[in-house]
Amino acid sequence: MSYIQKPVAHHPALPRNALGLTRRDYEGSMSTLCAGCGHDSITAAIIEACFEMDLPAHRIAKVSGIGCSSKAPTYFLSRSHGFNSVHGRMPSITTGANMANKDLVYIGVSGDGDTASIGLGQFCHAVRRRLNMTYIVMNNGCYGLTKGQFSATNDKASPSKKGEVNPFEGIDLCQMAIQLGAGFVARSFSGDKNQLIPLIKAAISYKGFAFIDVISPCVTFNNHPTSTKSYDYIRAHNMASENPLDFVESKDEITVDYAAGTSASIPMHDGSHLVLHKLGEGHDPRNSSDALMAIRKGAAKGSVVTGLLYVNEEQQDLHDILDTDARPLNTLQTPDLCPGSKALDGINARLR
Repeated sequence: MSYIQKPVAHHPALPRNALGLTRRDYEGSMSTLCAGCGHDSITAAIIEACFEMDLPAHRIAKVSGIGCSSKAPTYFLSRSHGFNSVHGRMPSITTGANMANKDLVYIGVSGDGDTASIGLGQFCHAVRRRLNMTYIVMNNGCYGLTKGQFSATNDKASPSKKGEVNPFEGIDLCQMAIQLGAGFVARSFSGDKNQLIPLIKAAISYKGFAFIDVISPCVTFNNHPTSTKSYDYIRAHNMASENPLDFVESKDEITVDYAAGTSASIPMHDGSHLVLHKLGEGHDPRNSSDALMAIRKGAAKGSVVTGLLYVNEEQQDLHDILDTDARPLNTLQTPDLCPGSKALDGINARLR
């Protein structure tokens, strides 16, 4: 993927965390995403969360698949371990890495297509296996890298930029994650850093599968007034050419700050509104049925419910379930991995 390095020089008085690191130390390359893309706001939230948690970058593994969202790991934690896998296969790569070294902090970044379409099976099995990771979906309801086709999370009857209507119901990844047994499930909006940063910090601290679905506006393709995933970005055409050129005009990022337990109607650049509802203190995130009902009630009212939807404080992770060695598997020596013929005979006897 293409990337541009940021300048090395920075102000010597930048704030430092307990490790003596600045926020710049948690950054990556310059973003090549469209100006105003919500994904960049999520990247900034990840950087801030890791900075505030005093996480050493070399103890973090960032993993992604394919898509605009999966380019994002290039833009944060340049000093951490990273793997950009094939489309929809990020959970498998993360599972293998986690089994080899459970002492790392795993942050998986994916998109609605990478997770809810080609990678749906991979996502489901990562949840049911209780993989200890933070799984962040940058959800814009379209395939931004391939000209904006509908993704599986796009809303029914939400037209494409050419006016084509989507005939299918969208997949709600939060509901699916809860039903599959994810121990930590949350939803947020890329422009609400006051909510998103604490959710990311909580997800990273959680032992087990932590899932965050972040509504992240696509400023180029999913630009229509009826979508709950994005906002219209003003597009201009160069009429001097026989084939008009697309142009994404630079606009200010849309941000929001509103109290818990209230709703906010956020004006988009095209005049449409995105309605969000932030869960209040009355919601019990420990009850999966209440979490599902809150999502469905919000959807029935035309709003997107955000916040910590569900958490299971007693969940075991994959290593607890399999009762693996207390040491990371990549540190085991030959005598540990080869217990001898007697143990092998015992295993073979159980298979007869």
